[in-house]
Amino acid sequence: MQKTLTFAAVAAVLTLAACGDNDLERGVSGAAIGAVGAELTGGNAVTGAAIGGAAGVFCDDLTPELCR
Repeated sequence: MQKTLTFAAVAAVLTLAACGDNDLERGVSGAAIGAVGAELTGGNAVTGAAIGGAAGVFCDDLTPELCR
């Protein structure tokens, strides 16, 4: 169950982090989504924010077809 929730949280971060026009916007939204997702799944919000923020910032570099 924990793996399913973690996968869902990561998928949400990657999907919703694409909703910004630049790296800063994607990073901020990714950090917020990551923190909330971590709290909902019983994880550490700071770690979730760091992972979500990184996913948002680097989304367009790693998968440009998903982030534009």
